[in-house]
Amino acid sequence: MNDQSRGDADGANPTPENSGNSAGEPTVRRVRKRTNVRSKTYKRKRRLVAASGAAALVVVAFGLWLGYSAREARTNLYEARHHAQLAKDALLDGNTEDAERSSADADRYATKASDYTHNLPWTVASSIPWLGSPFESSQQISDVVQGLTSEVLQPAVAAGTSLAPNELLASGGKVNLRPLQDAAPVLQETADAAHNLNEQAQAIEEPAFMGSVKDATMQLQEQTTELSKLLGNTAIAAKIAPTMLGADGPRNYFMAFQTNAEARGTGGLLGGYGIVRANDGVARIDSLGRNSDLPMDSQPIDLGPEYEAQYGRSRPTTDFRNSNLSSHFPYAAQIWKSLWAQDSGEQVDGVIATDPVALSYVLNAIGPITMPDGEVINADNVVELTESTAYVRFADDNNARKQYLQTIAARVVDKMTGQIKSPQRLLDALGRAVSERRIAVWSTHPEEQKVLAGTPLGHTVPADDAPFAGVLINNQAGNKLDYYLTREIDYTAESCVDDTRRSKVTVRLTNTTPVGDFPDYVAGTVVNDLGVPKGTNVAAVSLLATQGSHLRNVTVNGKPTLFLSGRELGHPVFDILVPVPQGGTTEITYQLTEPSVPGEARVPVQPLVDSPTVTVDVPDCGS
Repeated sequence: MNDQSRGDADGANPTPENSGNSAGEPTVRRVRKRTNVRSKTYKRKRRLVAASGAAALVVVAFGLWLGYSAREARTNLYEARHHAQLAKDALLDGNTEDAERSSADADRYATKASDYTHNLPWTVASSIPWLGSPFESSQQISDVVQGLTSEVLQPAVAAGTSLAPNELLASGGKVNLRPLQDAAPVLQETADAAHNLNEQAQAIEEPAFMGSVKDATMQLQEQTTELSKLLGNTAIAAKIAPTMLGADGPRNYFMAFQTNAEARGTGGLLGGYGIVRANDGVARIDSLGRNSDLPMDSQPIDLGPEYEAQYGRSRPTTDFRNSNLSSHFPYAAQIWKSLWAQDSGEQVDGVIATDPVALSYVLNAIGPITMPDGEVINADNVVELTESTAYVRFADDNNARKQYLQTIAARVVDKMTGQIKSPQRLLDALGRAVSERRIAVWSTHPEEQKVLAGTPLGHTVPADDAPFAGVLINNQAGNKLDYYLTREIDYTAESCVDDTRRSKVTVRLTNTTPVGDFPDYVAGTVVNDLGVPKGTNVAAVSLLATQGSHLRNVTVNGKPTLFLSGRELGHPVFDILVPVPQGGTTEITYQLTEPSVPGEARVPVQPLVDSPTVTVDVPDCGS
């Protein structure tokens, strides 16, 4: 076989002339092969383009669905919030039908929002690391909102109008106790639910981006915290208020009127008092008295060795002027109970304390009162009149001043126990006073006191070891210049790296007493060991620090100063005496070493006339 025939047999590249029997056939065959190759390539491209188009379409559709879901979720969350507010307003107005309808609407919109944030695209988006964090946070937000409408709002509405102010407070100042008692179990359930939902809200992680979701998260956390506290306190009130108001028989209470123009640990000097008599929801005040009516030669009571070591030199259990040096209200309450019992022979069931600032809130709710001489006392002038003007007006007649203050108190009480035009405003006023620690309550009944101690009404020094900075002012000049005192308190601490950390508490006291000719009783100094001029405020400043703290040094206006150390309810106490010159500021800085313990830092505010600026920058070592 020759090379050519071998080549043909082996399929070597033929030429057009010898590759077929008829001319042009091989050429046609070649063209078809090329066309097939091109066709396959074209089809593959078409399939690729189609697949890419379909993928793009899916992405676009996914994005549109996600965007639509976001818009609908936001709209429904807004509607849920709106209808929840309508339900709350209707409930407080005693309008059960509107409250039920609005609460149902709120729950319906909250459920829709939850559905939109838990659909397929949202769930997929939320699972993407980092990029999905706003979607995950939004899911958690909608879960909390739905829980609030279904587990808190609707059960509260279902309880009916028992807590509507116009139903709760009847004419003549009577509190309807039966509805309050009936609502107690439901209120406890809603309080527990609100507490759990608040914890759930606080656990929502801050999204990596998208400021609107961050803002919504922070707003929800603030709102659930406030709601949890409100419902918790309401449940407590429903639990103990009926018996304390005489549901099971008459109750009697010593009511102290504190004058915080002269600062004391619980607020101000005991200026006067009254005895509250409560029975079946009706409370009346009688036996109004001046502080000087209480005995000065009574028998002391034993409040323990720690208390005696810290305050005993001032004879607090027998001298009403020093009876409330400690900020722990149960101490003052037991002393006042003892003083009244030794004077009258009556054992009271508890003690209540308030001040003129709280009185101004009440007058803002119930309206002004008119004195026998025609003078009008209202929310705008009662604090100035009772804590400043009266001391000048009656500079030469202390008894007349005390009688003036007693008349104001009696007329306010008469108006409170009469026809109240707006019970809601009165309850709001009392709530504000409680939140500012201007109303304190102590009970002789152990089961009631155990509950009160854990509420804002208890005014107790906490026994736990969480970070704490209690700054107290006790007037040491015997004057009334704390009416002009303003405060700033800063509490800062280092990080939680070691077992202990350095902390600092800075206190700035400013004496804003104007230039003028004040009586010595207002601006003088009874015991002037420091040799200060008239108009100078002299303050005994005490810091109750975190348990286990040690004071490294304390300075006044940058200069080291001497201090006394003590203890109160497990907390170290550091005392110094400082003058605050008229028109000047005194800065006190405590440098401490404290344990790196878990818990949110607390700086309780002593209820004086001013509203102090408080700054806290203390890491929670349990977070």
